Amino acid sequence: MLASVSPRRAWLLRSAGIDFSVVDPGQVEGRLGADGAEPKTVAMENARAKARSVAAGQSDAVVLGCDTVVVVGGAILGKPRTAQEAASMLRSLSGRWHSVISGVCIVDARSKGEVVGTEESRVRFARLDEESIQRYVATGEPFDKAGAYAIQGAASSFVIGLRGPLDNVIGLPVGLVRRMLQQMKVTVGKD
Repeated sequence: MLASVSPRRAWLLRSAGIDFSVVDPGQVEGRLGADGAEPKTVAMENARAKARSVAAGQSDAVVLGCDTVVVVGGAILGKPRTAQEAASMLRSLSGRWHSVISGVCIVDARSKGEVVGTEESRVRFARLDEESIQRYVATGEPFDKAGAYAIQGAASSFVIGLRGPLDNVIGLPVGLVRRMLQQMKVTVGKD
């Protein structure tokens, strides 16, 4: 089971040949770094909360939870709530490298076993002028994305450097998920 309603995560799992059903974990994410927690810890704890929330209602399922955060200059960027917030996030990413960190948690509802892990990718944006920022914000694409951008969408033109897995930046590090499933001795889909 995928503890997420993200169409990007579902697409990545389907593309990898992994069978799953989608369950909305509800609003279980913590406050992004409010207590000064490390970004990897925030992503892992949010992923764990999602997976556990869904697993609690299951008796015989393997549940995957994931949370992705964008980090620039030590600040964790969540999903923007307003156009102004989206534009501010994009300005902070302009011309800079930033980290995209995904926390992943897999819970076996039957055994109550769980594994957690993280994946980090580094992305560099070109310098963005105000017109480009405003035009992108007007597309509406930034509003359900950590860091206010979708690398697989119109923001792909902003990217001038990538270190690490692209699927992690899109929202789900499939290679990490496969390794974690193998660690739990869970067989899924095609190789």
